[in-house]
Amino acid sequence: MSAQIFAVLIFVAMFVMIVFEVFERHIITLVSGALVITVVFGLCMKDVGAIVKTLNVHSIFTQSFWYGEGGESSSGINWSTIIFIVGMMIMVEGMGRSGFFKWLCLSIAKAVRYKTIPLFICFMCMSAFLSMFIDSITVILFLSAVTTELAAFLRFNPAPVIIAEIFCSNLGGSATMCGDPPNIIIGTSLGFSFFDFLDNTGVIAAICFVFVLLYFYLCFRKELKESELQRGADVVVPEASSAITKKSAFTMSIFVFAVAVILLITHAQTTLSVAFIGCIAAVLTIVTTLVTSGMEDIKYIFRHLDYKTLFFFVGLFISVGGLEQTGVLETVAGFIEYVSGGNIYVVIVIILWLSATASAFVDNIPFAATMVPVIKSMASTTIPINVLAWTLAIGTDIGGNATPIGASANVVGTSVSAKAGHPIGWGKYCKYCFPATLIVLTISMICIFVRYV
Repeated sequence: MSAQIFAVLIFVAMFVMIVFEVFERHIITLVSGALVITVVFGLCMKDVGAIVKTLNVHSIFTQSFWYGEGGESSSGINWSTIIFIVGMMIMVEGMGRSGFFKWLCLSIAKAVRYKTIPLFICFMCMSAFLSMFIDSITVILFLSAVTTELAAFLRFNPAPVIIAEIFCSNLGGSATMCGDPPNIIIGTSLGFSFFDFLDNTGVIAAICFVFVLLYFYLCFRKELKESELQRGADVVVPEASSAITKKSAFTMSIFVFAVAVILLITHAQTTLSVAFIGCIAAVLTIVTTLVTSGMEDIKYIFRHLDYKTLFFFVGLFISVGGLEQTGVLETVAGFIEYVSGGNIYVVIVIILWLSATASAFVDNIPFAATMVPVIKSMASTTIPINVLAWTLAIGTDIGGNATPIGASANVVGTSVSAKAGHPIGWGKYCKYCFPATLIVLTISMICIFVRYV
């Protein structure tokens, strides 16, 4: 009992400090993880086996970790998630260094003849599409920066465009396993493939995206149209080609991205693990960058990797492992089953809206990591694990859209807008995104009921 109490206290304290940003979040989770190992596993349980299971290092040295039908256990540190994210980070930094993202945005702007509303719609579509394959944080980081730059040239307020880009990025990320960190955790923990997500959450996201496009168009069309009418004739926008620093590096970055996408799409057929795919993307990026740009660009890529996020994941998984090894998560699963009476409709409603509400105020990554073993415990013949998984993925991915702090992409996008002189406060953000979140969650719930129940 003492182990359970300490595990819960440590986890709750970690969550509270993450919400209020007492320290940097990677420091909070690492300290929390260290306390779990020393206090919960060491002093209370005196169980070396629990430490070994939670650190989960042995899984890296198994064949199924890299290749085969077997999936990695959700217990402890999910090294598949961490290695995959490292690989994607390296690939994306290489693409950014070659000028790919800026070139893409400038090309689209020229294609729509720099008209604000078509540009607005195209950027929403691009945000959703890119986030299906690249982490939404990275997509928003580059897209919002280019949006503010274009806004300065074309003389419109970038805030409405960035708000819509943030929402569409999180929505697009919900469509695939590699689109959002919670999906990576769910997929690698439960053994789902790229196409498993695309066939399920992808269909729901596509339906919702139609309504989201219409919603944001109705919200911002008047403001954007007026800015276009007031624009002078002396507007000069850089050519897309100016974004390409080295043509060979640019070409090879597109090649590496295409290889990574193909491997992810054929993941179920090749049985290559996402960790292996991440390693392939990283190695190809390093080799092609070395050949086309030299060692200085390699150093640049590694200097700009988000190491803090990786440490955050490690500490988080250990903290969740404390709840799992002490039986707390089984108790939570039993409580949800008791409240729902085993009714699948009630279970879906609870998981969807609970995960969405929690993700609106706290980072959706730790919540997803916490809930994966919970839904695994709840799965039965009457409540299939895949239905619970899609419900959890939609709830955590979409719920984070409701507030400016609900997902990392939100924080990044609003920060970029503020630095450009167009701050997006809580009031303005929630005015548009909170209703959109309710709309999408309601549509998603109906889709889940119709398709799976």
